[in-house]
Amino acid sequence: MTKNLVNAVELKLFASRITAICDEMGVVLRRAAFSPNIRDRLDFSCALFGRDGRLIGQAAHIPVHLGSMAFAMGDLVSDRSWCPGDMLVVNDPYLGGTHLPDITIIAPVFLNNVLVGFVANRAHHANVGCNTPGSMPLAQRLEEEGIVIPPTLLFASGQLQQFCLGLLEIPGPGLSGDLAAQVGANQVGAQRLCELVNRVGYASYAIGAGELNDYADRIMKKLLLSLRHGVYRFEDFLDDDGFVDLVIPLSVMLTIHEDGVDLDFSGSAHMVRGNLNCPESVVAAAVYYCFRCLLPEESPSCSGLFQRLKVKTKRGSILNAKRPAAVAAGNVETSTRLVDLIFGALAQALPEKIPAASQGTMNNVAMGRVDPESGERWDYYETVAGGLGAGPSADGLNCAQSHMTNTLNTPVEVLEMTYPLRVTRYAERRGSGGKGITTGGNGVIKEYEFLEPAQLTLLTERRRFAPWGLAGGEDGAKGKNLLNGLSLPGKCSLTVNAGDRLEIRTPGGGGWGAETQ
Repeated sequence: MTKNLVNAVELKLFASRITAICDEMGVVLRRAAFSPNIRDRLDFSCALFGRDGRLIGQAAHIPVHLGSMAFAMGDLVSDRSWCPGDMLVVNDPYLGGTHLPDITIIAPVFLNNVLVGFVANRAHHANVGCNTPGSMPLAQRLEEEGIVIPPTLLFASGQLQQFCLGLLEIPGPGLSGDLAAQVGANQVGAQRLCELVNRVGYASYAIGAGELNDYADRIMKKLLLSLRHGVYRFEDFLDDDGFVDLVIPLSVMLTIHEDGVDLDFSGSAHMVRGNLNCPESVVAAAVYYCFRCLLPEESPSCSGLFQRLKVKTKRGSILNAKRPAAVAAGNVETSTRLVDLIFGALAQALPEKIPAASQGTMNNVAMGRVDPESGERWDYYETVAGGLGAGPSADGLNCAQSHMTNTLNTPVEVLEMTYPLRVTRYAERRGSGGKGITTGGNGVIKEYEFLEPAQLTLLTERRRFAPWGLAGGEDGAKGKNLLNGLSLPGKCSLTVNAGDRLEIRTPGGGGWGAETQ
Protein backbone atom coordinates (compact mmCIF):
# COMPACT_ATOMS: atom_id res chain seq x y z
CA MET A 1 0.00 0.00 0.00
CA THR A 2 1.37 3.40 -0.98
CA LYS A 3 1.74 6.32 1.35
CA ASN A 4 -1.34 8.05 -0.04
CA LEU A 5 -4.19 5.88 -1.14
CA VAL A 6 -5.13 7.70 -4.31
CA ASN A 7 -5.33 4.47 -6.27
CA ALA A 8 -8.96 3.34 -6.42
CA VAL A 9 -7.95 -0.29 -6.86
CA GLU A 10 -5.81 -0.23 -3.73
CA LEU A 11 -8.61 1.39 -1.76
CA LYS A 12 -11.11 -1.20 -2.94
CA LEU A 13 -8.75 -4.01 -1.97
CA PHE A 14 -8.25 -2.47 1.45
CA ALA A 15 -12.01 -2.21 1.99
CA SER A 16 -12.48 -5.82 0.87
CA ARG A 17 -9.85 -7.02 3.34
CA ILE A 18 -11.63 -5.22 6.19
CA THR A 19 -14.99 -6.66 5.20
CA ALA A 20 -13.49 -10.14 4.87
CA ILE A 21 -12.31 -9.99 8.49
CA CYS A 22 -15.83 -9.15 9.67
CA ASP A 23 -17.34 -11.84 7.43
CA GLU A 24 -15.00 -14.49 8.83
CA MET A 25 -15.90 -13.44 12.37
CA GLY A 26 -19.53 -14.04 11.46
CA VAL A 27 -18.81 -17.48 10.03
CA VAL A 28 -16.97 -18.52 13.20
CA LEU A 29 -19.75 -17.20 15.42
CA ARG A 30 -22.43 -19.00 13.47
CA ARG A 31 -20.60 -22.32 13.31
CA ALA A 32 -19.68 -22.32 16.99
CA ALA A 33 -23.04 -21.13 18.37
CA PHE A 34 -25.42 -23.52 20.13
CA SER A 35 -28.78 -21.74 19.96
CA PRO A 36 -30.97 -21.79 16.83
CA ASN A 37 -31.49 -18.03 17.14
CA ILE A 38 -27.80 -17.43 16.47
CA ARG A 39 -26.83 -20.55 14.52
CA ASP A 40 -29.85 -20.72 12.19
CA ARG A 41 -31.56 -17.30 12.28
CA LEU A 42 -28.20 -15.45 12.21
CA ASP A 43 -29.27 -12.93 14.85
CA PHE A 44 -25.78 -11.50 15.33
CA SER A 45 -23.43 -8.86 13.91
CA CYS A 46 -19.67 -8.33 13.63
CA ALA A 47 -17.67 -5.16 13.07
CA LEU A 48 -14.18 -3.64 13.20
CA PHE A 49 -13.30 -0.28 14.75
CA GLY A 50 -10.30 2.04 14.92
CA ARG A 51 -8.55 2.66 18.20
CA ASP A 52 -10.67 5.79 18.63
CA GLY A 53 -13.86 3.69 18.34
CA ARG A 54 -14.77 4.90 14.83
CA LEU A 55 -16.31 2.27 12.58
CA ILE A 56 -13.95 1.02 9.86
CA GLY A 57 -15.86 -1.97 8.53
CA GLN A 58 -18.70 -4.39 9.16
CA ALA A 59 -20.31 -7.47 7.76
CA ALA A 60 -23.78 -7.29 6.19
CA HIS A 61 -25.51 -8.44 9.37
CA ILE A 62 -28.25 -6.78 11.50
CA PRO A 63 -28.78 -3.03 10.84
CA VAL A 64 -30.03 -2.20 14.34
CA HIS A 65 -26.98 -3.92 15.88
CA LEU A 66 -24.42 -2.32 13.62
CA GLY A 67 -25.78 1.22 13.62
CA SER A 68 -26.08 1.36 17.39
CA MET A 69 -22.55 -0.01 17.85
CA ALA A 70 -21.19 2.60 15.44
CA PHE A 71 -23.03 5.31 17.38
CA ALA A 72 -21.81 4.30 20.82
CA MET A 73 -18.45 2.56 20.42
CA GLY A 74 -16.36 5.71 20.92
CA ASP A 75 -17.77 6.25 24.40
CA LEU A 76 -17.39 2.58 25.33
CA VAL A 77 -13.69 2.33 24.50
CA SER A 78 -12.32 5.82 25.20
CA ASP A 79 -12.31 6.00 29.01
CA ARG A 80 -10.57 2.70 29.68
CA SER A 81 -7.00 1.39 29.89
CA TRP A 82 -6.82 -1.64 27.62
CA CYS A 83 -4.40 -4.55 27.80
CA PRO A 84 -3.70 -7.39 25.36
CA GLY A 85 -6.11 -10.24 26.02
CA ASP A 86 -8.89 -8.04 27.41
CA MET A 87 -12.50 -8.59 26.38
CA LEU A 88 -15.38 -6.43 27.52
CA VAL A 89 -18.98 -7.62 27.79
CA VAL A 90 -21.99 -5.28 27.94
CA ASN A 91 -25.73 -5.32 27.21
CA ASP A 92 -26.89 -2.13 28.96
CA PRO A 93 -29.16 -0.33 26.47
CA TYR A 94 -28.40 2.99 28.09
CA LEU A 95 -24.67 2.55 27.49
CA GLY A 96 -24.72 1.96 23.77
CA GLY A 97 -26.72 -1.25 23.68
CA THR A 98 -30.10 -1.98 22.12
CA HIS A 99 -32.02 -4.29 24.47
CA LEU A 100 -30.88 -6.80 27.08
CA PRO A 101 -30.93 -9.97 24.91
CA ASP A 102 -28.31 -8.37 22.63
CA ILE A 103 -24.98 -9.07 24.35
CA THR A 104 -21.92 -7.30 22.97
CA ILE A 105 -18.33 -8.45 23.37
CA ILE A 106 -15.51 -6.04 22.52
CA ALA A 107 -11.84 -6.93 22.20
CA PRO A 108 -8.87 -4.58 21.76
CA VAL A 109 -6.36 -5.66 19.14
CA PHE A 110 -2.68 -5.23 19.92
CA LEU A 111 0.30 -5.77 17.65
CA ASN A 112 3.73 -5.61 19.31
CA ASN A 113 1.98 -4.15 22.39
CA VAL A 114 0.55 -1.27 20.36
CA LEU A 115 -3.23 -0.83 20.20
CA VAL A 116 -4.32 -0.89 16.55
CA GLY A 117 -8.11 -1.11 16.91
CA PHE A 118 -11.05 -3.13 18.19
CA VAL A 119 -13.17 -6.03 17.03
CA ALA A 120 -16.69 -6.49 18.35
CA ASN A 121 -19.74 -8.64 17.91
CA ARG A 122 -23.31 -8.51 19.20
CA ALA A 123 -25.61 -11.53 19.42
CA HIS A 124 -29.20 -12.02 20.55
CA HIS A 125 -29.59 -14.52 23.41
CA ALA A 126 -33.00 -16.14 23.98
CA ASN A 127 -32.40 -16.24 27.76
CA VAL A 128 -30.81 -13.32 29.63
CA GLY A 129 -32.17 -14.09 33.07
CA CYS A 130 -35.71 -12.88 32.48
CA ASN A 131 -38.57 -14.61 34.31
CA THR A 132 -40.52 -14.66 31.05
CA PRO A 133 -39.26 -17.33 28.62
CA GLY A 134 -37.63 -15.88 25.53
CA SER A 135 -36.53 -12.76 27.45
CA MET A 136 -38.89 -10.51 25.47
CA PRO A 137 -41.50 -9.80 28.15
CA LEU A 138 -44.34 -7.35 28.32
CA ALA A 139 -42.44 -5.19 30.81
CA GLN A 140 -42.46 -1.71 32.34
CA ARG A 141 -38.98 -1.52 33.89
CA LEU A 142 -35.58 -2.51 32.54
CA GLU A 143 -34.82 -4.95 35.36
CA GLU A 144 -37.96 -6.94 34.48
CA GLU A 145 -36.38 -7.76 31.11
CA GLY A 146 -33.37 -9.65 32.43
CA ILE A 147 -29.82 -9.17 33.69
CA VAL A 148 -28.33 -5.73 33.08
CA ILE A 149 -24.61 -6.06 32.31
CA PRO A 150 -22.61 -2.85 32.65
CA PRO A 151 -19.31 -2.65 30.73
CA THR A 152 -17.38 -5.43 32.50
CA LEU A 153 -14.17 -7.27 31.69
CA LEU A 154 -15.00 -10.85 30.75
CA PHE A 155 -11.29 -11.48 30.15
CA ALA A 156 -8.51 -9.42 31.74
CA SER A 157 -5.11 -9.92 30.10
CA GLY A 158 -6.38 -13.23 28.74
CA GLN A 159 -7.73 -14.53 32.06
CA LEU A 160 -11.41 -15.40 32.36
CA GLN A 161 -12.96 -13.38 35.19
CA GLN A 162 -15.01 -15.51 37.55
CA PHE A 163 -16.69 -12.39 38.92
CA CYS A 164 -18.10 -11.70 35.50
CA LEU A 165 -19.39 -15.26 35.18
CA GLY A 166 -21.28 -14.69 38.42
CA LEU A 167 -22.70 -11.46 37.04
CA LEU A 168 -23.84 -13.34 33.95
CA GLU A 169 -25.35 -16.05 36.20
CA ILE A 170 -23.31 -18.73 34.46
CA PRO A 171 -22.93 -21.85 36.64
CA GLY A 172 -19.56 -23.54 36.66
CA PRO A 173 -16.09 -22.34 35.75
CA GLY A 174 -16.48 -21.84 31.98
CA LEU A 175 -18.43 -19.91 29.39
CA SER A 176 -21.74 -21.03 27.98
CA GLY A 177 -21.81 -22.09 24.35
CA ASP A 178 -23.08 -18.90 22.68
CA LEU A 179 -20.83 -16.61 24.70
CA ALA A 180 -17.86 -18.84 23.94
CA ALA A 181 -18.76 -18.57 20.25
CA GLN A 182 -18.73 -14.78 20.53
CA VAL A 183 -15.32 -14.86 22.21
CA GLY A 184 -14.00 -17.17 19.50
CA ALA A 185 -15.27 -14.83 16.77
CA ASN A 186 -13.39 -11.91 18.33
CA GLN A 187 -10.22 -13.97 18.66
CA VAL A 188 -10.31 -14.81 14.96
CA GLY A 189 -11.06 -11.18 14.06
CA ALA A 190 -8.13 -9.96 16.17
CA GLN A 191 -5.80 -12.50 14.57
CA ARG A 192 -6.82 -11.48 11.05
CA LEU A 193 -6.50 -7.77 11.80
CA CYS A 194 -3.00 -8.34 13.21
CA GLU A 195 -2.06 -10.22 10.04
CA LEU A 196 -3.29 -7.33 7.90
CA VAL A 197 -1.55 -4.63 9.93
CA ASN A 198 1.65 -6.68 10.08
CA ARG A 199 1.57 -7.08 6.29
CA VAL A 200 1.07 -3.40 5.39
CA GLY A 201 2.42 -1.65 8.51
CA TYR A 202 0.34 0.35 10.95
CA ALA A 203 1.05 3.68 9.24
CA SER A 204 -0.31 2.41 5.93
CA TYR A 205 -3.23 0.76 7.71
CA ALA A 206 -4.15 4.04 9.43
CA ILE A 207 -3.85 5.91 6.11
CA GLY A 208 -6.10 3.30 4.50
CA ALA A 209 -8.74 3.66 7.22
CA GLY A 210 -8.62 7.44 6.90
CA GLU A 211 -8.87 7.32 3.11
CA LEU A 212 -11.78 4.90 3.36
CA ASN A 213 -13.71 7.23 5.63
CA ASP A 214 -12.94 10.22 3.41
CA TYR A 215 -14.16 8.28 0.38
CA ALA A 216 -17.36 7.32 2.18
CA ASP A 217 -17.95 10.95 3.11
CA ARG A 218 -17.57 11.97 -0.55
CA ILE A 219 -20.19 9.37 -1.51
CA MET A 220 -22.62 10.80 1.04
CA LYS A 221 -21.84 14.35 -0.11
CA LYS A 222 -22.70 13.34 -3.69
CA LEU A 223 -26.01 11.87 -2.52
CA LEU A 224 -26.91 15.06 -0.66
CA LEU A 225 -26.29 17.15 -3.77
CA SER A 226 -28.80 14.97 -5.66
CA LEU A 227 -31.58 15.43 -3.09
CA ARG A 228 -34.11 18.24 -3.08
CA HIS A 229 -32.95 20.54 -0.34
CA GLY A 230 -35.61 21.68 2.09
CA VAL A 231 -37.59 20.74 5.18
CA TYR A 232 -39.79 17.63 5.13
CA ARG A 233 -42.10 16.35 7.86
CA PHE A 234 -43.75 13.01 8.42
CA GLU A 235 -45.75 11.33 11.16
CA ASP A 236 -46.55 7.70 11.86
CA PHE A 237 -48.13 5.88 14.78
CA LEU A 238 -47.45 2.85 16.96
CA ASP A 239 -50.53 0.80 17.84
CA ASP A 240 -50.20 0.82 21.64
CA ASP A 241 -47.70 -0.01 24.37
CA GLY A 242 -49.32 -3.24 25.60
CA PHE A 243 -50.65 -1.63 28.79
CA VAL A 244 -52.59 1.45 27.73
CA ASP A 245 -54.84 1.53 24.66
CA LEU A 246 -53.34 4.78 23.43
CA VAL A 247 -51.99 5.66 20.00
CA ILE A 248 -48.30 6.63 20.11
CA PRO A 249 -47.16 9.25 17.58
CA LEU A 250 -43.69 9.31 16.05
CA SER A 251 -42.61 12.45 14.24
CA VAL A 252 -39.61 13.60 12.23
CA MET A 253 -38.59 16.92 10.73
CA LEU A 254 -35.96 16.21 8.12
CA THR A 255 -33.86 19.12 6.88
CA ILE A 256 -31.66 18.50 3.85
CA HIS A 257 -28.97 21.05 3.09
CA GLU A 258 -25.74 21.12 1.17
CA ASP A 259 -23.57 20.07 4.08
CA GLY A 260 -25.73 17.39 5.65
CA VAL A 261 -29.07 16.21 6.93
CA ASP A 262 -30.63 17.13 10.26
CA LEU A 263 -33.25 14.76 11.62
CA ASP A 264 -35.31 16.14 14.51
CA PHE A 265 -37.51 13.62 16.31
CA SER A 266 -38.39 15.93 19.21
CA GLY A 267 -42.08 15.91 18.33
CA SER A 268 -42.43 12.21 19.12
CA ALA A 269 -44.38 10.89 22.10
CA HIS A 270 -43.18 10.97 25.68
CA MET A 271 -41.90 7.73 27.20
CA VAL A 272 -44.59 5.09 27.46
CA ARG A 273 -45.49 2.64 30.20
CA GLY A 274 -44.59 -0.42 28.12
CA ASN A 275 -41.30 -1.39 26.51
CA LEU A 276 -41.55 0.42 23.16
CA ASN A 277 -39.09 3.00 24.52
CA CYS A 278 -35.60 3.00 23.09
CA PRO A 279 -32.22 4.68 23.65
CA GLU A 280 -30.92 7.24 21.18
CA SER A 281 -28.45 4.68 19.77
CA VAL A 282 -31.38 2.75 18.25
CA VAL A 283 -32.70 5.93 16.60
CA ALA A 284 -29.26 6.57 15.12
CA ALA A 285 -29.17 3.01 13.80
CA ALA A 286 -32.46 3.52 11.94
CA VAL A 287 -31.19 6.80 10.47
CA TYR A 288 -27.92 5.26 9.32
CA TYR A 289 -29.74 2.32 7.75
CA CYS A 290 -32.18 4.48 5.75
CA PHE A 291 -29.45 6.59 4.21
CA ARG A 292 -27.25 3.58 3.60
CA CYS A 293 -30.09 2.21 1.46
CA LEU A 294 -29.82 5.26 -0.82
CA LEU A 295 -26.13 4.76 -1.53
CA PRO A 296 -24.42 2.49 -4.08
CA GLU A 297 -24.20 -1.09 -2.90
CA GLU A 298 -20.39 -1.05 -3.01
CA SER A 299 -20.15 1.94 -0.63
CA PRO A 300 -17.88 1.10 2.33
CA SER A 301 -19.74 0.74 5.62
CA CYS A 302 -17.68 2.99 7.86
CA SER A 303 -18.19 6.07 10.02
CA GLY A 304 -17.49 8.41 7.09
CA LEU A 305 -20.89 7.52 5.64
CA PHE A 306 -22.75 8.91 8.61
CA GLN A 307 -20.85 11.97 9.81
CA ARG A 308 -23.12 14.36 7.89
CA LEU A 309 -26.25 12.94 9.55
CA LYS A 310 -27.26 14.79 12.72
CA VAL A 311 -29.86 13.24 15.01
CA LYS A 312 -31.86 15.23 17.56
CA THR A 313 -34.19 13.63 20.09
CA LYS A 314 -35.94 14.85 23.19
CA ARG A 315 -34.69 13.49 26.49
CA GLY A 316 -37.46 11.59 28.23
CA SER A 317 -39.26 10.80 24.98
CA ILE A 318 -39.97 7.35 23.59
CA LEU A 319 -36.91 7.85 21.34
CA ASN A 320 -34.51 8.88 24.11
CA ALA A 321 -35.79 7.13 27.17
CA LYS A 322 -34.56 7.55 30.72
CA ARG A 323 -33.42 4.67 32.90
CA PRO A 324 -35.10 2.46 34.10
CA ALA A 325 -37.67 2.48 31.29
CA ALA A 326 -38.12 -0.91 29.61
CA VAL A 327 -36.79 -1.10 26.03
CA ALA A 328 -37.10 -4.69 24.77
CA ALA A 329 -39.63 -3.84 22.06
CA GLY A 330 -38.10 -0.46 21.29
CA ASN A 331 -35.13 -2.17 19.66
CA VAL A 332 -37.36 -4.27 17.40
CA GLU A 333 -40.73 -2.57 16.92
CA THR A 334 -39.97 1.13 17.37
CA SER A 335 -36.78 0.89 15.31
CA THR A 336 -38.71 -0.75 12.47
CA ARG A 337 -41.38 1.94 12.55
CA LEU A 338 -38.67 4.62 12.52
CA VAL A 339 -37.60 3.32 9.11
CA ASP A 340 -41.14 3.88 7.82
CA LEU A 341 -41.09 7.33 9.39
CA ILE A 342 -37.80 8.40 7.82
CA PHE A 343 -38.68 6.95 4.42
CA GLY A 344 -42.02 8.77 4.60
CA ALA A 345 -40.14 12.06 4.90
CA LEU A 346 -37.55 11.12 2.29
CA ALA A 347 -40.31 10.23 -0.20
CA GLN A 348 -41.05 13.95 -0.43
CA ALA A 349 -37.46 14.73 -1.36
CA LEU A 350 -36.82 11.67 -3.51
CA PRO A 351 -40.20 10.41 -4.80
CA GLU A 352 -38.69 8.41 -7.65
CA LYS A 353 -36.66 6.21 -5.25
CA ILE A 354 -38.55 5.62 -1.99
CA PRO A 355 -40.89 2.62 -1.56
CA ALA A 356 -44.15 2.42 0.34
CA ALA A 357 -44.16 1.16 3.92
CA SER A 358 -43.06 -2.42 4.52
CA GLN A 359 -44.73 -4.57 7.15
CA GLY A 360 -43.47 -2.22 9.89
CA THR A 361 -43.02 -4.89 12.56
CA MET A 362 -40.76 -7.80 13.37
CA ASN A 363 -43.69 -9.88 14.72
CA ASN A 364 -41.76 -10.98 17.83
CA VAL A 365 -42.76 -14.40 19.15
CA ALA A 366 -41.20 -15.55 22.43
CA MET A 367 -42.13 -18.75 24.22
CA GLY A 368 -40.84 -21.32 26.64
CA ARG A 369 -41.35 -23.12 29.91
CA VAL A 370 -39.64 -23.74 33.23
CA ASP A 371 -40.29 -27.26 34.51
CA PRO A 372 -41.61 -26.85 38.08
CA GLU A 373 -40.00 -30.09 39.28
CA SER A 374 -36.63 -30.27 37.55
CA GLY A 375 -36.11 -26.53 37.02
CA GLU A 376 -35.06 -27.21 33.43
CA ARG A 377 -36.24 -24.64 30.93
CA TRP A 378 -36.48 -23.99 27.24
CA ASP A 379 -36.59 -20.59 25.60
CA TYR A 380 -37.39 -19.78 22.02
CA TYR A 381 -37.53 -16.49 20.19
CA GLU A 382 -38.00 -15.54 16.57
CA THR A 383 -39.23 -12.81 14.28
CA VAL A 384 -41.63 -13.59 11.45
CA ALA A 385 -41.25 -12.23 7.94
CA GLY A 386 -43.82 -10.11 6.11
CA GLY A 387 -44.37 -8.04 3.00
CA LEU A 388 -42.06 -5.31 1.73
CA GLY A 389 -43.38 -2.06 0.35
CA ALA A 390 -43.67 -1.59 -3.40
CA GLY A 391 -41.43 0.95 -5.10
CA PRO A 392 -41.76 3.12 -8.20
CA SER A 393 -40.25 0.42 -10.42
CA ALA A 394 -40.83 -2.91 -8.70
CA ASP A 395 -43.29 -4.89 -6.61
CA GLY A 396 -42.46 -5.43 -2.97
CA LEU A 397 -40.87 -8.74 -1.97
CA ASN A 398 -43.10 -11.42 -0.49
CA CYS A 399 -42.42 -13.08 2.85
CA ALA A 400 -39.17 -11.33 3.71
CA GLN A 401 -37.49 -10.00 6.84
CA SER A 402 -37.51 -6.26 6.31
CA HIS A 403 -35.31 -3.32 7.16
CA MET A 404 -33.94 -3.41 10.73
CA THR A 405 -33.95 -7.15 10.97
CA ASN A 406 -31.80 -9.09 8.56
CA THR A 407 -32.20 -12.56 9.96
CA LEU A 408 -33.31 -15.82 8.45
CA ASN A 409 -36.25 -17.88 9.62
CA THR A 410 -35.59 -20.84 11.86
CA PRO A 411 -35.94 -23.95 9.67
CA VAL A 412 -39.06 -25.84 10.65
CA GLU A 413 -37.03 -29.03 11.05
CA VAL A 414 -34.66 -27.37 13.52
CA LEU A 415 -37.52 -25.82 15.50
CA GLU A 416 -39.40 -29.11 15.80
CA MET A 417 -36.28 -31.11 16.71
CA THR A 418 -35.22 -28.64 19.40
CA TYR A 419 -38.45 -27.54 21.07
CA PRO A 420 -41.84 -29.07 22.00
CA LEU A 421 -43.48 -27.32 19.07
CA ARG A 422 -44.93 -28.29 15.73
CA VAL A 423 -45.39 -25.94 12.78
CA THR A 424 -48.71 -26.90 11.24
CA ARG A 425 -48.84 -24.20 8.57
CA TYR A 426 -46.26 -21.92 6.99
CA ALA A 427 -47.54 -20.15 3.90
CA GLU A 428 -47.69 -16.94 1.90
CA ARG A 429 -50.56 -14.68 2.97
CA ARG A 430 -51.89 -14.08 -0.52
CA GLY A 431 -53.58 -10.78 -1.28
CA SER A 432 -52.13 -9.00 1.77
CA GLY A 433 -49.93 -6.64 -0.27
CA GLY A 434 -51.43 -3.26 -1.13
CA LYS A 435 -52.48 -2.76 -4.75
CA GLY A 436 -51.09 -0.07 -7.03
CA ILE A 437 -49.10 0.40 -10.20
CA THR A 438 -46.67 -1.81 -8.32
CA THR A 439 -47.99 -4.17 -5.64
CA GLY A 440 -46.82 -4.52 -2.05
CA GLY A 441 -45.31 -7.82 -0.97
CA ASN A 442 -47.44 -10.44 0.74
CA GLY A 443 -47.07 -11.35 4.37
CA VAL A 444 -46.80 -14.78 5.99
CA ILE A 445 -49.22 -17.13 7.75
CA LYS A 446 -47.43 -19.20 10.39
CA GLU A 447 -49.17 -21.57 12.78
CA TYR A 448 -47.52 -23.24 15.77
CA GLU A 449 -48.95 -26.13 17.78
CA PHE A 450 -47.77 -26.41 21.39
CA LEU A 451 -46.93 -29.96 22.49
CA GLU A 452 -46.73 -29.03 26.17
CA PRO A 453 -47.85 -26.07 28.29
CA ALA A 454 -45.80 -22.93 27.77
CA GLN A 455 -45.61 -19.21 28.42
CA LEU A 456 -46.19 -17.15 25.27
CA THR A 457 -45.35 -13.50 24.68
CA LEU A 458 -46.17 -11.51 21.54
CA LEU A 459 -44.73 -8.10 20.74
CA THR A 460 -46.19 -7.13 17.38
CA GLU A 461 -47.22 -3.99 15.53
CA ARG A 462 -49.29 -2.91 12.52
CA ARG A 463 -52.36 -4.58 14.00
CA ARG A 464 -54.19 -1.22 14.20
CA PHE A 465 -52.44 0.95 11.60
CA ALA A 466 -51.85 -0.62 8.20
CA PRO A 467 -48.57 -0.25 6.27
CA TRP A 468 -49.21 2.82 4.16
CA GLY A 469 -49.11 3.03 0.39
CA LEU A 470 -47.39 5.80 -1.56
CA ALA A 471 -48.35 7.95 -4.55
CA GLY A 472 -51.93 6.70 -4.41
CA GLY A 473 -51.09 3.06 -3.77
CA GLU A 474 -53.28 1.10 -1.37
CA ASP A 475 -52.28 0.18 2.16
CA GLY A 476 -51.06 -3.31 2.93
CA ALA A 477 -53.18 -5.62 5.07
CA LYS A 478 -52.85 -5.28 8.83
CA GLY A 479 -51.42 -8.15 10.85
CA LYS A 480 -53.45 -10.47 13.04
CA ASN A 481 -52.66 -12.83 15.95
CA LEU A 482 -54.96 -15.78 16.73
CA LEU A 483 -55.01 -18.47 19.43
CA ASN A 484 -57.29 -21.38 18.59
CA GLY A 485 -59.04 -19.11 16.09
CA LEU A 486 -59.69 -16.28 18.59
CA SER A 487 -58.06 -12.87 18.20
CA LEU A 488 -55.17 -11.89 20.46
CA PRO A 489 -53.91 -8.37 21.16
CA GLY A 490 -50.80 -7.21 19.33
CA LYS A 491 -48.89 -7.28 22.61
CA CYS A 492 -49.73 -9.87 25.23
CA SER A 493 -48.35 -12.53 27.54
CA LEU A 494 -50.33 -15.66 28.41
CA THR A 495 -50.13 -19.34 29.32
CA VAL A 496 -50.95 -21.85 26.61
CA ASN A 497 -51.76 -25.54 26.92
CA ALA A 498 -50.70 -28.62 25.02
CA GLY A 499 -52.69 -28.77 21.80
CA ASP A 500 -53.22 -25.00 21.55
CA ARG A 501 -52.48 -23.42 18.18
CA LEU A 502 -51.04 -19.96 17.63
CA GLU A 503 -51.51 -18.37 14.21
CA ILE A 504 -49.54 -15.28 13.15
CA ARG A 505 -50.70 -13.43 10.04
CA THR A 506 -48.08 -10.83 9.23
CA PRO A 507 -48.79 -7.53 7.45
CA GLY A 508 -48.35 -6.98 3.75
CA GLY A 509 -46.39 -4.10 2.24
CA GLY A 510 -48.01 -0.95 0.92
CA GLY A 511 -48.65 -0.46 -2.79
CA TRP A 512 -47.13 2.30 -4.92
CA GLY A 513 -48.98 4.47 -7.41
CA ALA A 514 -52.68 4.74 -8.20
CA GLU A 515 -54.01 2.13 -10.61
CA THR A 516 -55.71 3.62 -13.64
CA GLN A 517 -59.28 2.56 -14.30
